[in-house]
Amino acid sequence: MANFYTDNNDLKFHLSHPLMKKIVALKERNFADKCKYDYAPLDFEDAMDSYDKVLETIGDICGNIIAPNAESVDHDGPQLESNHVKYAKGTQENFDALKKAGLIGISLPREFGGLNFSIVPYVMSAEVVARADGGFSNIWGLQDCAETLNEFASQEIKEQFLPRFNKGATAAMDLTEPDAGSDLQAVQLKATFDEKSGKWLLNGVKRFITNGDADISLVLARSEEGTTDGRGLSLFVYDKIDNAVSVRRIENKLGIKGSPTCELVFKNAPALLVGERKLGLIKYVMSLMNSARLGVGAQSVGIAEAAFREAYKYACERVQFGKPIIQFPAVYELISVIDTKIKAIRSLLYETSRFVDFYKSYNKLSEQRKLEADERNELKKYQKLSEAFTPLLKLFSSEYCNQIAYDSLQIHGGAGFMKDFPIERIYRDARITSIYEGTSQLQVVAAIRSVTTGVYLSWMKENESANHGNELEYLKSLLIDMTKEYESAVNYINTINNLEYTDFHSRRLVEVAGNIVLGYLLLNDTARNPAYKKYSEIFIKRSVTQNKEKSTFILTTEVKDLPSYKLF
Repeated sequence: MANFYTDNNDLKFHLSHPLMKKIVALKERNFADKCKYDYAPLDFEDAMDSYDKVLETIGDICGNIIAPNAESVDHDGPQLESNHVKYAKGTQENFDALKKAGLIGISLPREFGGLNFSIVPYVMSAEVVARADGGFSNIWGLQDCAETLNEFASQEIKEQFLPRFNKGATAAMDLTEPDAGSDLQAVQLKATFDEKSGKWLLNGVKRFITNGDADISLVLARSEEGTTDGRGLSLFVYDKIDNAVSVRRIENKLGIKGSPTCELVFKNAPALLVGERKLGLIKYVMSLMNSARLGVGAQSVGIAEAAFREAYKYACERVQFGKPIIQFPAVYELISVIDTKIKAIRSLLYETSRFVDFYKSYNKLSEQRKLEADERNELKKYQKLSEAFTPLLKLFSSEYCNQIAYDSLQIHGGAGFMKDFPIERIYRDARITSIYEGTSQLQVVAAIRSVTTGVYLSWMKENESANHGNELEYLKSLLIDMTKEYESAVNYINTINNLEYTDFHSRRLVEVAGNIVLGYLLLNDTARNPAYKKYSEIFIKRSVTQNKEKSTFILTTEVKDLPSYKLF
């Protein structure tokens, strides 16, 4: 019997991070629920045991139901019947198994049927599901919509919608339109308040909506007449029970084919306002998108893990010139680099998750009582780090996921190009990760601010001062040298103070910063477990060359050189 949680030692390693004790105490409000719910944890050890057991159950379902269904789901896909979506047989079996096990909405408060899990184990479950089937992880991951309702909706809306998730309600976030993809300020779907019903009526079209025919949908719509920008947009929750939204078509996609991507038509669809008017995009959707980007980070790591395992298995079994191909340096180096990249982005995934855990818990605590001075400082610190690390995670995890899927297929040779091997599907599934929920280019736009304002540099300096032990000093010295080069490049950019010039170099700057961040994360992992040393060595030594090249290019390119790169 396969189990995608217990067969990966990295997961328990990250779940047992020293900061989890404080995270769990904050999330559980010092275990205040233990007298109210018989399944609430009594203490930290009890909470961690609960995390472990639930993840083991998810791992079992992934290994024995979701993964075996992945090929048929990819082949069959969802169908459009009477303007509604019908999942592929395997997709429905996957969802029913998770629903029966009570694993939908696990991060919701217990009062709404959830398990009150922190972000770390929830994200870990998303990684495990994505390893089993990258497409199905979209359906699983859209329970992020429940988190948004829990964070911003009225108590009445929470009581109406949130308990339904644990009973198996599906979710969707209806944001993009034919003329509003990355530019969500251009959303035109109209929301008009109906005095008679006391509800808002939604009219218009949404496009490229993942799981678009869901039971509960969060919809971005223009509520303020005469507006053309983001300040005229509000967020609404729509209930499929009202049957006022039809699916015009299901897109025929390159990958993640089991996940229905829909074009939707709203005709006087009744909906309820989430939070306040005019804050739909600038507050609520921004929060929702950050959660979604964390989810794509988990999806990317899961797909990358699946690709790596297929490549490793094939390289061990495929014999050429009298020996398994894994014994050839060209192959074993490639597989080692793949494994190292996964270790790096996984470490970034859970570091970011911990930051999000802290700031969300402090935010929730601030609704119940006034925070102490040190708590307010920690809230500001972790919110700033969350905002800095989320785009870095989305960028690196999705780009590495694509590289890893590409290299894993390459290890298969011609066989990998055939549908006889899972790597062909995994390769197609990987491609979307660097596109949706904000392209890699948009992640650079989001991350460059943390470069120029020194957020990443401060984090690097903080880790530089940590004690990693004498054995790791030579690796740390390489990171320190890279940090000096990075700091010089950032100072040079800031001194020139030219927006176009900064934009031109922004991806190089963000990638240099990311290599150092990932290097320190692997060094921190090695300090906790020496088994990670080989990954630290491979990653940091490779980064020295990459960063040197990028930093040199930045320092030798002037503003007057930019016109030569313009084709039009």
